Amino acid sequence: MSACALALLTVLPPDASAGSLPYAPSLARCYQAILDARFDDADVEIGRACGPAPRETCALMRATALWWRIQLDPGDRSRDGQFRSQTDAVIASVEAWAAREPKRADAWFFVGASYGLRIPFRVLRGERLAAARDGKQVKDALERALALDPSLQDAYFGIGLYRYYADIVPSALKFLRWMLLLPGGNRVEGLQQMQRARERGELLRGEADFQLVWVYLWYEQRVDEALRLLGELRASYPHNPVFVQTIADVHDVYRHDDAASLEAWRALLALARDRKVALPEASEARARIGIALRLDGFAETDAAIEQLQAVVDARPVAPYGALALAQYRLGAACDRLGWRDRAITAYRSAVAAAPADDPDEVRAKARDAMAHRPDPRTAEAYRLSLEGYRHLQRRDLARAADSLARSASLDPNDPLTAYRQALLLAARGQSADALARFEAVIARRPVPPAFVVAASALEAGRLLEAAGDRARAVDQYTRAARVRGADMATREAAARALERLRAPQPAR
Repeated sequence: MSACALALLTVLPPDASAGSLPYAPSLARCYQAILDARFDDADVEIGRACGPAPRETCALMRATALWWRIQLDPGDRSRDGQFRSQTDAVIASVEAWAAREPKRADAWFFVGASYGLRIPFRVLRGERLAAARDGKQVKDALERALALDPSLQDAYFGIGLYRYYADIVPSALKFLRWMLLLPGGNRVEGLQQMQRARERGELLRGEADFQLVWVYLWYEQRVDEALRLLGELRASYPHNPVFVQTIADVHDVYRHDDAASLEAWRALLALARDRKVALPEASEARARIGIALRLDGFAETDAAIEQLQAVVDARPVAPYGALALAQYRLGAACDRLGWRDRAITAYRSAVAAAPADDPDEVRAKARDAMAHRPDPRTAEAYRLSLEGYRHLQRRDLARAADSLARSASLDPNDPLTAYRQALLLAARGQSADALARFEAVIARRPVPPAFVVAASALEAGRLLEAAGDRARAVDQYTRAARVRGADMATREAAARALERLRAPQPAR
């Protein structure tokens, strides 16, 4: 999503009845459809807008729609040539308009918007010098627009965005900025101008929110605020899968919350299966790959394989490189379970399916995995532990005990197997021994994976509650509810238990 860092897509003023943009409502309907990835609806609205709105602005809206199509699958370069020619033509058109009518604020406003549209594409494709030059054009044009019509409040967003990034550019690049004759920036004032435009420009809100997400994540360390904005975008534009995907990625990368990331990917999968988002087949493939990665992190590798196999069987053409990535991760999951032959087959398929430019570096990763066989003892211990857990879920306690014992003999220090053996003890009614095992897992050093600690705390809390030790049960439930990275079911169960224990007790 780095391509969005400098995006300055069409921005419109909130007052449709005054100022330099009396045709704002018709363009706003186009823009809302574009943000919601309803491109057919956007085409209809653009056709309706052309009339009251200048033809140059309608051409810009078409280019904006194309840019959002690219953002849905940024690895796919098949639309690049069309986008380059389209934006070049739009820029030439609006500059000619401004030259004909230099006193029209809206003409200069759309000069800035047109250059702004090209910036994120150039950043995405690594053309950073060209993007910087476009940024100066944006700033200059929007300042001219404001000089002619100070009511164009949303123009402050583009200016503020430029000033913000111009100030935070790494010191090593500031000499380059001087060489390009680019004006300096001001981080604080730039952010204030962006927020001012967002607050006063209702029609700018969607794009402004999306750009502020990246500012908050990358430079301001305001992750919760970024997630709040993404939640609003998801609610306002439910047909656009980009916002759900970004929520999943933010939980993963910035909060290290695998459970929340998994829930977001599952939400996207449900939307895709119900065909409620754009590019449902591509969204489904992307969601399944995301779900698989999180499930594997929760040591449910067999369930992860089911998700990846579904992607492989569907042989998706989009998103770009998805089939190769799914094959590689399928190989890694099979290796983790000790299924080396199946893993090699998947790795070879990944190499064959990888696109020429291989943005995910699947070929190199797959070849490296084929060259380095995982430790078979560790893999067998992992497989037996998972096998024992599945037997336990089916209440086949004898087979669960056998598999878990064999796993523990191969890897006696594995906290996950110790947790599962404690579950087995609890299922057999050996509550005291089970509680001691759960507490031992929680006290282990180094600290076990978060989901293991949380699950152990939840089970310990249940045993303590059943024994009548409410105070210690509350302590364990509180621990389970607070562990970031625990699976959602564990945290929700702990929260319900705390609510129950903290409720007023009936008088006797």
